[in-house]
Amino acid sequence: MLAAAGVRFDARPAAIDERALEAGMKAAGPDQVALALAEAKALAVDAPDIPILGSDSLVVVDGQRFDKPATRDDAAEHLRFFSGRPMHLHSAAAIARDGEIVWRHAAMATLHVRTLSPQFIESYLAAEWPEVGHCVGVFRIEAMGVQLFERIEGDHFTVLGMPLLAVLAALRDMGELPE
Repeated sequence: MLAAAGVRFDARPAAIDERALEAGMKAAGPDQVALALAEAKALAVDAPDIPILGSDSLVVVDGQRFDKPATRDDAAEHLRFFSGRPMHLHSAAAIARDGEIVWRHAAMATLHVRTLSPQFIESYLAAEWPEVGHCVGVFRIEAMGVQLFERIEGDHFTVLGMPLLAVLAALRDMGELPE
């Protein structure tokens, strides 16, 4: 998304234990967890004098949080659970500079999952696995994942995994992008 928007960046891995951080936040809302993960990722990368962007997304369906599926069987189980229900996708981004969070933002999109037949789930995973195993919600909206939904409410970039418009505005405010 950043490259398509014309933003130059270097991607660096953030070595954090996401599940441990989540486990310590059982009572927190999904937006708070997504923000905490984004902040932890931004703070985990050491790069003096430049803004470090961290982001994360999580899915909640019927009050239950879902992580990326570990196996294809997990993915099928997730899809069976999602079938016919609204999915709440929480995406967050945070920017750190010199070891401090200087900006944060969370957004939510609601994706209404259509009723999925067992045959569709099987054919979908045959075509999309293992790629969707790296995606919370078991979908890539820019690929066959769009077929999971009957209606989507919310910002397109939030659905893609990061509230990009807010990130771009923050980078402009910081003088990192031209006005």
